[in-house]
Amino acid sequence: MGMRTALGKVRGLGSAKEGTEHFWRQRLTAVANIPLVIVGLWLVVSLVGAPYPEVRARLASPLTAIFIALFSISVLYHMRLGMQVVIEDYIHSELRKIALIMLNTFFVFFSGALVAFAVFKLAFGG
Repeated sequence: MGMRTALGKVRGLGSAKEGTEHFWRQRLTAVANIPLVIVGLWLVVSLVGAPYPEVRARLASPLTAIFIALFSISVLYHMRLGMQVVIEDYIHSELRKIALIMLNTFFVFFSGALVAFAVFKLAFGG
């Protein structure tokens, strides 16, 4: 005996078959964020009180630029996944849900573009 209603069987509505992948992506980015956040905090704390030229030089190094890029990608993607779950769970109007998911995605891409611009400007001297 299935748990689906007769109408659900007729329409063929069921699982979107995406939940497990979404779950694992969120967990993978969470695990990746652990060392990235630790190194990021260490970087910020080590630069507290340093003169501007030293901070700029440290942030312009290739290793730091790559780290900032990885950190940003992982954190922004993790945030997008988490906010998508919140929107899907708590917004009941389909139109509002779609609009908020789109805004969430646009916000992540815009934030990523800002970070990329800042990293490029620091790394390539601008």
